[in-house]
Amino acid sequence: MAVPALQIARIGLYVLRQYLAGVKRYPLVLMLEPLFRCNLACAGCGKIDYGDAVLDRRLSVADCLAAVDECPAPVVSIAGGEPLLHRDIEEIVAGILGRGRFVYLCTNALLLEKKLDRFTPSPAFTWSVHLDGGREEHDRSVCRKGVYDTAVQAIRSAKAAGFRVSVNCTLFDGAVPEKVAAFLDDVTAMGVDGVTVSPGYAYERAPDTEHFLTRRRTKELFRGLFRRGRGRGWPINQSSLFLDFLAGNQAYRCTPWGNPTRNVFGWQRPCYLLGEGYADSFRALMDETDWDAYGTGNYEKCADCMVHSGYEATAVADTVRRPWAAMRAAVAGPRTEGPMAPEIPLDGQRAAEAVFDELVARLAAQGGESRRGGRQNL
Repeated sequence: MAVPALQIARIGLYVLRQYLAGVKRYPLVLMLEPLFRCNLACAGCGKIDYGDAVLDRRLSVADCLAAVDECPAPVVSIAGGEPLLHRDIEEIVAGILGRGRFVYLCTNALLLEKKLDRFTPSPAFTWSVHLDGGREEHDRSVCRKGVYDTAVQAIRSAKAAGFRVSVNCTLFDGAVPEKVAAFLDDVTAMGVDGVTVSPGYAYERAPDTEHFLTRRRTKELFRGLFRRGRGRGWPINQSSLFLDFLAGNQAYRCTPWGNPTRNVFGWQRPCYLLGEGYADSFRALMDETDWDAYGTGNYEKCADCMVHSGYEATAVADTVRRPWAAMRAAVAGPRTEGPMAPEIPLDGQRAAEAVFDELVARLAAQGGESRRGGRQNL
């Protein structure tokens, strides 16, 4: 099963309670970034151009566990940067598991085999290995040869040691359904416990900003992929309505508060993908953020986004409201033919704002000013 039954039950009960209580905004997954430093420099990453003063910063174990205590999300996704570079990462994971949360530790897997014995298998703990397609596609995405083979060997070692392992695949412009389908066949044959697939977000500070998918291209790609996937048993561990959304059949709006982010700067506004300010606490993030200012149709930077961190929570909430629609999509699969749902109009969106200097000033005031190539970074 792509997602353990216990996890499905707990998350379902949690969401149902919010729905019955009339809670409009609640977190589903806490995105915890204990550091930004990484041992790769991927072309599509929006975080690798920070200077050393930022890259050397870490959230302490106490910081991480305090964030988990603040935010009631049942799932914690530990991202980065590369979390295995954090010297206390195993203590962070153990502390979160001890609080009854489900943990997905995101990694490029370069250090996974070396550090595997520091962790203990648990039904609530999953390694989430980053693979953006087959050997050629992934190595090109991460800008280094051999990374795919290292990650695949690490997956096999983790599975042999009794761990749950999932694969996190981000797709960019140029991806074709046939190759993505072959990749999903390959990781299914590896025996992974789950796969997440999502279009990449166009980070404004990524080294390569030319190869992100538009919303129309995303829908066409996923329709082609799902058409080829019928009966192939891919263990995709995303909600049926989110997959239906990727195929262009649901007119969803973003739920940015569904995946709140805590990183070395604070609680990031408005979401994991777009940093335009920071709150001092989870409560301040939820209560003081102008959520209506963001999302496709509201803000130019969000125009093409269809990423799971923004829309999976929307789909999960809709599953509670319309369980029959979710069941139909799960049984029949996403519809791959016919008209698509109406697109969100962009004529009323506000223009992208340059907030970079303001954030740099805040970091400088904290004594963490940094420069690279004459440009300050935050």
